[in-house]
Amino acid sequence: MRTIMFLNAKGGCGKSTLATNLASHYARQGKSVAIADFDPQGSSIEWLKVRPDNAPKIHGVPAWEQGLRHVPRSADVVVIDVPAAVHGAPLTALVRRAQSIVIPVLPSPTDIRAAAHFIHHVLLMGRVERRETKLAVVANRVRENTALQNAAEGMFGRASVNTQVYHRLEKFLSHLKIPFLTTLRENPYYLVADEKGLGIFDLKPSHVARDLEQWQPLLKWLESRRSLPDAG
Repeated sequence: MRTIMFLNAKGGCGKSTLATNLASHYARQGKSVAIADFDPQGSSIEWLKVRPDNAPKIHGVPAWEQGLRHVPRSADVVVIDVPAAVHGAPLTALVRRAQSIVIPVLPSPTDIRAAAHFIHHVLLMGRVERRETKLAVVANRVRENTALQNAAEGMFGRASVNTQVYHRLEKFLSHLKIPFLTTLRENPYYLVADEKGLGIFDLKPSHVARDLEQWQPLLKWLESRRSLPDAG
């Protein structure tokens, strides 16, 4: 059973949106998928309630009440959505449940600095330190045609503009051997899909072609050995 967690101590960075979209991707691939929502707000569970009957099925687990006890044994992939402001023992307990953790970061200096501090904290946890859980970072909700967009894309060979704040984060992650995978733009189609219980992978590809392209580095990492625990 594959376990993938979206995690960040700050709210509003798009964890639930990324979780539901990743779940929709795997469901479209014909996999048995479950979303375990640890956030009492239940954003991912509410999303499932409006998901069309003809869309690929995704099993929802209100994990803030039940933990992972009711995840189907048949699930190929479990996507774990974690609330903000989780610290200490509860955070350590959550991290133990994941093979891979994706940390979405908003493109502001404040958010990037906060993410760096949070990543440093997570790295001190035994499971992560022993590389039994792998981390990666994505820049999320990046507005198009901004300096930060260009800077982020510059990391992946698509632009030449750079900014100090992105450069520092890239250097920090590189030193720790944590991949900074991709930049996901802000696009109203994410909201359009969300309101219908869908992900962008459920929409017409012509409407979200660039977004699907931006997801590819994350999907490739999740399919690679690099995202899985080191062999003991």
